[in-house]
Amino acid sequence: VQLQASGGGLVQPGGSLRLSCAASGFTSDYYAIGWFRQAPGKEREGISCINSSDNSTHYADSVKGRFTISVDNAKNTMYLQMNSLKPEDTAVYYCATAPFVCPLPIETTPFNNWGQGTQVTVSS
Repeated sequence: VQLQASGGGLVQPGGSLRLSCAASGFTSDYYAIGWFRQAPGKEREGISCINSSDNSTHYADSVKGRFTISVDNAKNTMYLQMNSLKPEDTAVYYCATAPFVCPLPIETTPFNNWGQGTQVTVSS
């Protein structure tokens, strides 16, 4: 599986961004797609995950109610819509896939395919 994340940039507090993750080479009908972020000096944090089997979604408390994960199967692309952005959302954002259902809490270990990351900066 190859993943290509895009859509990051500079946005003011309160603004919105939509991240995309284009995927190719899926071989399993059942997998989890996750979004993670890593701020400077911090560990990589799992923020959202969606199960391909039933489109069930999961969010970290830090983004719940502000971020929405979705999948367009026809385009093999996953999205993370980010609204009401805060300075503390500043990080490099990564998409990843795991060959089974979303781990809860959303941890990095089960995910074995990663995109290259896209920078999101929230600042006035």
